[in-house]
Parts: sequence; structure tokens; C-alpha cells
Amino acid sequence: MTASEGLLVPPGQGRIMQTPAQQVTFKVTGTHSRVASTFEVVVPPGFDVGAHVHTRSEELFYVLEGELDVLAFEPRIRTPDHWQGWESPSGNRVVRATPGTVIVVPPGCPHAFANPTDTPAKMFFQASPPPDHERYFEELLEILGGAGPPDHAAIQELRARYDIEQLTPLRHR
Repeated sequence: MTASEGLLVPPGQGRIMQTPAQQVTFKVTGTHSRVASTFEVVVPPGFDVGAHVHTRSEELFYVLEGELDVLAFEPRIRTPDHWQGWESPSGNRVVRATPGTVIVVPPGCPHAFANPTDTPAKMFFQASPPPDHERYFEELLEILGGAGPPDHAAIQELRARYDIEQLTPLRHR
């Protein structure tokens, strides 16, 4: 790509990474943008990314299909096992996001998403600055693609390297 040419990624195109836990299609990477990495993510039934926080990254989520439970706030109390019951000091609670819902997460804001339904959900996901989330996804999908339950110690080490403080566990069926 040159300064006089943009990037066009047709529907269904992009580098796809898939495991039983989720499918991520890389749409725009740090090779193409200085501003953000962009992904299309299929979130299977039962997947819960777990509440987490970044000190440097800003994220944007746009629900395309299906439904996701989401949060993007600092809770009164951070319970270590489940985030679904969290409440902010101003009374915000977890929201059921449907197609067209946008979630913007500034640095330092705890956030999470989970698919509590029996149908896959799809979302547009943008992370800034690139390319940390690209590398994180590559390594996470490698860990989740292994046989048996996920290696939580490996995921914890991975997240620490990529500015992700995990507040509640990642889970998937």
C-alpha cells in the first residue's frame, strides 16, 4: 500500500484465525494503519473474554450480529470471579448489546463481553494503537487452539506482556 492507495478488504476477506473458542479475521493491521488494528470477531455461544483493563489501549466494539453481554465501567467492587453482576458508582450495569450497539473503551476502563446465547455473535473490533492486539490475538488463539482446557498460566503471562490486566477469568465451552 502506498500513500496514494488505500486498502480495500472485501466481505469475507482478511487473514482468518480460528479455534474452538473464537474466530478472528484481521481486516486492517499495523502494516496498513498507524492509528488502529481492525478485526471481525465471531464470538461463539458460551465465550466470555473476562473483565480486563488496558493502561494504554483504546478499543471500540460494534455488534454486527447476535447478542453480547458487555460492560465498560469501573465497578463499585471488582469481584474476582464474575463481572456480570458489577455495578458502577453511578448505577450502570451490564448491558445486552444487540446489532448496531457501539461500545468505546478508553484506557484504564474495565471492560468485558460474553455471549450468553445459543447463537454465535459477530462484532467489529478496533484497537489502538496497533499492532499489539494483532500479536496478542495470534498468540492467544495458539494457546486456545490446543487440546484440553486453556492454559490459564500461559494466558496470564501473555496478557501481562500485552498490557492486559485480567480481572475475571476467560471462559469458553
